[in-house]
This record gives sequence, C-alpha cells and structure tokens, in this order.
Amino acid sequence: MKLNIIPLGGTGEIGKNLLVFEYEDSIVVIDGGVKFPDDELLGIDLVIPDISYLEKRKDKIKGIFVTHGHEDHIGGLPFILPRLNVPVYATKLTIGLVRAKVQERGGYPDSLFRVLEPGKPVQAGEFEVEAFRVTHSIPDAVGYSLLSPVGRVIYTGDFKVDYTPIDGHEMDLSKLAEWGQEGVLALLCDSTNAERPGMTMSERVVGKTLRDWFARAEGKIIMATFASNVHRIQQAIDAAMELKRKVCVVGRSMEQVVRTAHELGYLHLPAEDMLVDVGEINNFSHSRLLVLTTGSQGEPFAALTRMATGNHRQVNVAPGDTVIISATPVPGNEKLIGRTINHLYQIGAEVVTKDMGLVHVSGHACQEEIKLVIRLTRPKFLIPHHGEVRHQVALRKIGQSLGYEEKQIPITQLGTRVVITPEKMEIGDRVEAGSVYVDGLGIGDVGQIVLRDRKQLSKDGVVVVVVGLTRGKGVPHSIVSGPDIISRGFTFMKEANDLIEGAKNNATVAIEVQLKQESWEWGVMRAAIHESLSNYFWDKTRRRPMILPVLLQV
Repeated sequence: MKLNIIPLGGTGEIGKNLLVFEYEDSIVVIDGGVKFPDDELLGIDLVIPDISYLEKRKDKIKGIFVTHGHEDHIGGLPFILPRLNVPVYATKLTIGLVRAKVQERGGYPDSLFRVLEPGKPVQAGEFEVEAFRVTHSIPDAVGYSLLSPVGRVIYTGDFKVDYTPIDGHEMDLSKLAEWGQEGVLALLCDSTNAERPGMTMSERVVGKTLRDWFARAEGKIIMATFASNVHRIQQAIDAAMELKRKVCVVGRSMEQVVRTAHELGYLHLPAEDMLVDVGEINNFSHSRLLVLTTGSQGEPFAALTRMATGNHRQVNVAPGDTVIISATPVPGNEKLIGRTINHLYQIGAEVVTKDMGLVHVSGHACQEEIKLVIRLTRPKFLIPHHGEVRHQVALRKIGQSLGYEEKQIPITQLGTRVVITPEKMEIGDRVEAGSVYVDGLGIGDVGQIVLRDRKQLSKDGVVVVVVGLTRGKGVPHSIVSGPDIISRGFTFMKEANDLIEGAKNNATVAIEVQLKQESWEWGVMRAAIHESLSNYFWDKTRRRPMILPVLLQV
C-alpha cells in the first residue's frame, strides 16, 4: 500500500502547477498550469510542464481536477488535454474558463468537461476526490481531499482565509476540522506567502480603496489588473456605478473572462448599459469612463503598455487621467512595470500602485492562516507546495514551530516522488520532469541548444561567410567567388572596412590550406573557416558572433 505524490510543476517555482497522485493503477492529476518566460527565454511565449511521465501512463489517468481559473493552474491545459484525452473536473466558473481557453486552440470533447460541487465526492479509480471551498482572488476556487486505501491527503490549492469574501462563500474550515478529527495522512499546503507574518487582508479592503481613488479622479480612469481577478473587477464595476461612470473592457483575456463570468452569473452588472464597447468611448467625456484592462505586469504587447506608448488603436492615455495598477509585480517583471509607469508619467497621468495605497492584496495565506489550516487538519506529514525553495523552507519552519520534525516536512523538486504508506514517508526515485517551451505554433521544438543560439545572436550577432568552390572530376580545387561576408547585429559594415577585409583574408587562408589537402571534406572546411574567423574577431573586437560558413559547389 503505497501512495505516490509527484509534482511535475509548481514546486521549487511559481507557476505551471501540475500535481500527480498515483496509487497502483489509478492516477489523479491536479491542475495544468503555465508559466510566463523570463528574460533568459528569448522568443518563448509560454512555459508548460513536461508531461512525458503522464503520457506513458495515460490509460491509468482517471481525471484532471482543477482548483481554480488562474493561468498558472489552467493555462497549460490547451496543450496538455489533447495529449491525454481524459475527463476534466472543476467548479462551474473554472470549467467555463477552461472550456473557453481550450476552444482557442481547437476545442476538446464537451463530454469530458465535468462540473463538480464542493462537498460531493467523485470516485476516480481508487481515489475518492472531494472538493472543498477556499477563498482566493477568484470565485469558485477549491482545494481537494483525496481518500485512498493508504489514507487521506489534502491539497489546499491556492488559498487565504478571508472572513469577509466578496461572494459570501467562506473557506470551509469546518470540513478541514472534520477530516482532521478522522485523520489526515498528509497536507500539501500553499507556501507562496509563508515568509510573511500575520494574516492576508480581505479583498474588501481593495474595494474601499478603489472607491476613494475613483472619487478623486477627474479624467479617465484606467485600471489594470489580472484578467481572472473577478472579485477585483466586480468591486471596480460597483464603484464605477456608484460614481456614474461607464465601463469599457479592453484586452482579449480580460474581455474573455468578463464575458464568461457574466454569462455564468459570477459577475453582476448593476445596469444593462453599464458596459460600453471600446469603439464607443469617444462618445463619453473622460470624467464618465472607467477602462478595465490587462497589462498590470508591463507585458510589451498588453493593452496598458500599448496605451502608455501611444500604440493602442482605440484608447490613449491623456494628461490628467488616473492609471491604477491593481497588482503586485511577478518576480522578474519589475523593470517592465517600471518602464510602463515612466511612460505614463511622461504623458502626465497620475499613477497609483500598491505602494501608494491598498489597491491590491494577495490571494495567498500568510503564516497565521497556514498555522490555522495545519492545526485544523493535524496531518501526519506536511508537504510545502506552490512556491520557490525559499517559500517551501519558510513553510517547513512554520511546521517545526508547531511541533513537526524536519523529516516530516520534505522539500520537493520537480519530479520528486514522495512515497507514503500509512506508517512512513520517504523520497523515491526521480521521474522525468521539467519545462516544455511554447514558441508560436511550436510546442517543445525549442530546447536549450536553440536558446543558447538565440542568446549568442542577441549578444554578439551573426556573420555569414559565403564561398563558391569548384570540386569535381578533372576540375582543380579552387575558389571561384568570395569569400563574401554578411553581418547582422555584429558591426556596421560600412564603417568597418578594415575589419571585414581582414576577415575575408583570414577565411581565404583557411580555405586554401584545406584545398591543398589531397582529400578534404565540406564539414572540415566549414570548421576551419569558423575557427579562423572566431579567433580573428575575438582578437580584434573581443566579441564572439555566431559564424555561419556557406560553401557553394560550382
């Protein structure tokens, strides 16, 4: 009787969450998220989990259970689901967001989307899976209890303990206490805010702050937030209604979430004519408009960034407008956000960030909330999840402060197999895990070698050497054209005649040395040209451009 818990994403990192539970011939998967690329991943659009382990065992998979509708939990599903073809279980809003996202890439059988309700167990092979309600920064968020022959394991998902949630649905702490009385084998807990003392503030605090900033604004209000933060969007709409402002939604992902949440009854419009189309905003004075948009992370092609740089086709930022960035920077995005804010100030807008007032609160539990959940569930083993290593270690310290020993709180990495029996927990062999890069329509066709080449191109550019050679029976080996040098991103050729002429001479010498050999190979010739020019350019410029010899047989 062994239960295997394997994180294929979301541990040791923030994003691309995917968690595997395996007992004999039954596998249950939780979430299938995405991570956005950092500056090192040149040209990459998205990063998704490597599901090679699951593809080899897809006949055992009983379903994918989704905790909530944020991108880091559902963004990878359009790429994952077609490769597994298994049922997807989630609450009503989450299923709606997943279905809309999957349809963008060609759809998925509607019969495989299954709406579940918190408190109603679903049998998935050897697992009895039951969702329980949690509070987070999106409606309909849940955690999961998985009851197997080994025992009960609880996964919190992303959560905080909000006693005054916007939708009135509190976290089901009584259910956690009930399971704690029965006995919990392991708790996998959100560790994102485990370094932060105290408790996370309620989302309602943001609503009051937004109302105050809206009341001060004289011009147009532009508010950027995460598209999936339906609670934040609802509070902004309510404040706009109170102050007699129309609302315009801008940004593809924002429009999609607002449409889906409204259709499913999770977003309420106080008046039918509350929303106006982006093409109609010039029909209203600036003092009567609220623009809800994407781009809170300074993404280069997001709507707010294009507005700030004057490149948006329909919405411009004007002097006197108020721009509210209602989000906290994702690590690595600080420079992008700072650049956008500078553009906004240059225009003459007033910019409001979380540092100037409570226009954003976290959706993740701080230390006291984590302690509460641990005390209620009283698990035998505590597994930090959803966080970088420093967050996992912080949660381990919380567990130790509550009496747990270090050996009861493993720090996992991607692919770590945690093997649990009713009596003990141990770390098993690692499974294949990592990241798959999405670049345009390509999935997984860009790897470390391609990325290394892109980094070199971005750093020192490329030099192409074109040479025409004779080679054939009865024809002497000789250069008939070139070497010609073409450079991009390395040097401005019109101002580097001496450097280019020297490169041609070096290439010629390298070629002639090879031509004197009784038998020579094209590959050897290319390598000789590459080595000669690489050394030459390094001596003259201390740069190492990518060198591409092109040999033409005449």
